[in-house]
Amino acid sequence: MTVNEYQKVAPSVVTAYVSSQEGRPDTATRVALYRSMVRLRYLEKRAHDLFLQGLVKGTSHLGLGQEAIAAAFGTAMRKGDYTFATYRGHNHALARGVSMTSVMGELMGRSCGLMAGKGGSMHLTSVEHGMMGSYAIVGAHLTIANGAAFSSKYRGTGEVTVCFFGDGTTNIGAFHEAVNLAAVWQLPVVFVCENNLYMEYTSIFDVTPVENPAADRAAAYGLESIVVDGNDADAMYATAVTALDNARSGRGPSLIEAKTYRHGGHSRADPGKYRPDEELQAWLARDPVITYRARLVEAGVGVQELDLIEEAALKEVDRATEESRNSPPPDPSLLMKDVFADGGATWRS
Repeated sequence: MTVNEYQKVAPSVVTAYVSSQEGRPDTATRVALYRSMVRLRYLEKRAHDLFLQGLVKGTSHLGLGQEAIAAAFGTAMRKGDYTFATYRGHNHALARGVSMTSVMGELMGRSCGLMAGKGGSMHLTSVEHGMMGSYAIVGAHLTIANGAAFSSKYRGTGEVTVCFFGDGTTNIGAFHEAVNLAAVWQLPVVFVCENNLYMEYTSIFDVTPVENPAADRAAAYGLESIVVDGNDADAMYATAVTALDNARSGRGPSLIEAKTYRHGGHSRADPGKYRPDEELQAWLARDPVITYRARLVEAGVGVQELDLIEEAALKEVDRATEESRNSPPPDPSLLMKDVFADGGATWRS
């Protein structure tokens, strides 16, 4: 990838919602954003290490490099709002307030996990925190998110639903059906495309005729075209606040395309060798955590304060790892729990 091509897919500023410093959050919010991103980064790195040790079974899909998107929305959303995520949903669960031990325990298949170890990496769910599930079927959750948003509108309870999905989903029928109906019904839903440029192992540009697979299709449904630098936490936060406010105040849905990049392969089984090294290095130079720390220091936030945030996050990850290691696997009696309507194996349709 040439420098010009890189600049095209990694905009330095957000368009549409944030065009100046006026959209930047205050210092306290920016520190909160950094704290969230560091926690997400440290948990994902530890999950990678535990996978290599054989303690995370099956596979896992890490969000290393995509932390700014989850942190921004997690910080901007209210208690009671709904999050729908893909199988790359660890960051979103943590950003909504789920404890590290609950997430780590679920990844390791232990009883301290969110679903007592039964769900695993790709099915993180916590209704208590508004985390309404991670979905392994590409595109399936967009229509379900519409249902949650319709419920909020019908009841007049004010929640906003935020639905995250990858760039490959924009070529799935459910994407077009969901965005169309959300616009027709003016639902309080925010669709967020985490465009990391690759749909599993294939470049999105090889299979999509437009430059921005989500934003360039927004006009077809009467929505504004919104492209944001997904590695810029300030831009992401400002965009999230505006979209959430629009949805909550009855102005209908938004479709946001956040340009980002996953540092690793599609899953832990994928070395990601299909990506040009020049492209990878260019995006690694725009690491959202490292660049945001530098920005905060430049803005006057003390280095010691940021160091303490990192130390606290590392201790939290260490504690979650130890608690998960010491937690037993799910009891066999849980095997049929939550499978049938009455919670047991005696019910049959």
